[in-house]
Amino acid sequence: MLTVMGAQRTTFDKLQRDRAKKAKQAAKRERRQERSSESGAENVPEINLDGEGPLTAAELMQQVEAITRSLEAGTITLEEFEDAKAELMERVSID
Repeated sequence: MLTVMGAQRTTFDKLQRDRAKKAKQAAKRERRQERSSESGAENVPEINLDGEGPLTAAELMQQVEAITRSLEAGTITLEEFEDAKAELMERVSID
């Protein structure tokens, strides 16, 4: 009987930790959104997915950063972010 109670307590504790983690993530996301709305959309870098050929590592990082900022600023949806990221990954040159 002790193992059952221990398992329930562990499950409850895990549930508590998961809820606390999600609340912390939500608060962090809110703070990021507030900062991005205060700074305005003019600080969101240009996303260039029209290029062809392989990307260097630096170019890839700049573009991923740009689409991430756009996602955080709310100018693109999560689906658009995933599509753009997939397009960039296709252009990465692997040596």
